[in-house]
Formats: sequence, C-alpha cells, structure tokens
Amino acid sequence: MSAQPAPLLALDLTGTFAFGLNGALTAVRAARLDVVGVVVLGMITALGGGFIRDVLIDSLPPATLLDWRYYTLGGGLIAFALSRHLRRLEPAIDVLDAVGLSTFAVIGASKALDAGLGVAPAILLGVVTAVGGGTIRDTLVRRIPTVLRTGLYAVPALAGAAITVATVETGLYGLPAALGAAAACFLIRVLGLRLGLNAPEPPETRSPGGRKQNRA
Repeated sequence: MSAQPAPLLALDLTGTFAFGLNGALTAVRAARLDVVGVVVLGMITALGGGFIRDVLIDSLPPATLLDWRYYTLGGGLIAFALSRHLRRLEPAIDVLDAVGLSTFAVIGASKALDAGLGVAPAILLGVVTAVGGGTIRDTLVRRIPTVLRTGLYAVPALAGAAITVATVETGLYGLPAALGAAAACFLIRVLGLRLGLNAPEPPETRSPGGRKQNRA
C-alpha cells in the first residue's frame, strides 16, 4: 500500500478516478469503442503516466500494480453506462481532472528526486507523470494529444513539479509544501479553463490583427 500522507493519497486517488473517467468518456465519444475499449482506455489514461515514471526510474513493478485502489475500472464503467447523462457534469469532471494533473505532477517530481535524479530531470518526470496517460490515450484514438494542442495543461504541471523540486532542494518539502505545489498547479489549470487561456503560440500562426490564420 502507498505510504503517502492521507491528504495527498486522497487527492491522488480522486485524480486517478477522474483521469479514468475522462479517458473513458473520450473512448465513448471520440472513438465509439465497446465496453472493453472504454475500460481499457480509461485505465491507460489514469495509470499511463505513473507507469512511464516508474519504468524510467527503474521502480518495478509499477506502484499502481501493488495497490488495488488505483485500478480505475469504476470510472470506465460509469462513463460507459451513463455517457448520455455525463455531459452536464463535464465542468466538474474537468475540475477533478485538474486535481489529478496537480497531484501527479507533485508526486512524480518527488519520486524522481527520491530515485536520485537531478533538478531538471525530476521536473520533466513530474510533467510526464501528469500528462503521460492522456497523451497515450489521444495517440490511441488518433488525436493530437491535448497537451500539445489546447489550453494550459503542461504549463500548470510544469509549475507544480518545479515548486515541488524547489522545496525539496531547499529543505522545505513536506505535506504543506506538497499541497501548496498541487494547489498552484490546480489554480493555473482551472484559471486556464475558466478564462480560455492558452500557452503562447508561434507568431506565424496569427494574422497581423492577432487572429489565427487558417491553414489549408
């Protein structure tokens, strides 16, 4: 079982469930998969980032395989059974997804440091932990990954991971610091959703008037 503090563990499990639900909804709406595909895509979305992290730091078997609480079949089955009624809950699902993004970034970065990685690799692995599952999901359904095409997604994860690494390096890391880093990531992501903010784009993709140019 996980040795994480209870508040972080609760956030981690909530985020895992939300990622699973989000991935399963993608399977239902974007790819129209059957129940097996929906459950599998939900599990990949929820667990993929952690799998990548644990493989890269040689922490095997992956932590999520050692704790039954991380299995996300429930999220997939809920999305499959109630997909027609979940549209109205999409804002709440987005908020839960932001919780998952935040906790995965913090936990990924801290585990990378525990494995002996340096500052930059630990920050990078925190981001990979947060966005890896969604990237695999989008690749499997033949979409440009969300992290590359829309909204503030990688940027909040980068901020959360960087704050985590900074507090570890300065000897300030603990539960309050971890929750603070997760909160910073969460707030950036939610503000991005609410205000429609995006990461900077190359200047050539916009017209002189500031509007995006249409491409053939």
